[in-house]
Amino acid sequence: MKFLADIPLGPGFSGFGPLGNPKGTGIETFSRFLSSVIGLMTIIAIIWFVFVFITGAIGMITAGSDKAALESARKRITTGLIGLVVVIAAIFILDFVGTLIGIPDILDLPALFARIQGLPK
Repeated sequence: MKFLADIPLGPGFSGFGPLGNPKGTGIETFSRFLSSVIGLMTIIAIIWFVFVFITGAIGMITAGSDKAALESARKRITTGLIGLVVVIAAIFILDFVGTLIGIPDILDLPALFARIQGLPK
């Protein structure tokens, strides 16, 4: 049985990047893609926290004796820090939930799909 991905599309035709011409199974490609997206979102969250922290710190410096501006800057830093902790803790929470429901390899997608299909890892 020939798969659609096995049909040659002509000389010199290939995709670009790791998703354009995947090697291995689709599960491995999806796992790499999902891992890249999660890593990128984590980096964006860290950059956003640094931006919020710096703007909050500048707000604290420029507040002077204005209690409302000082409180606003303090809240900005606090919510930025809480957001960063939630983003980083999400991976650990997902792993913990997987362990609680009896799927210890919930973050390893190829092994998870092999386990679902009853195939050896």
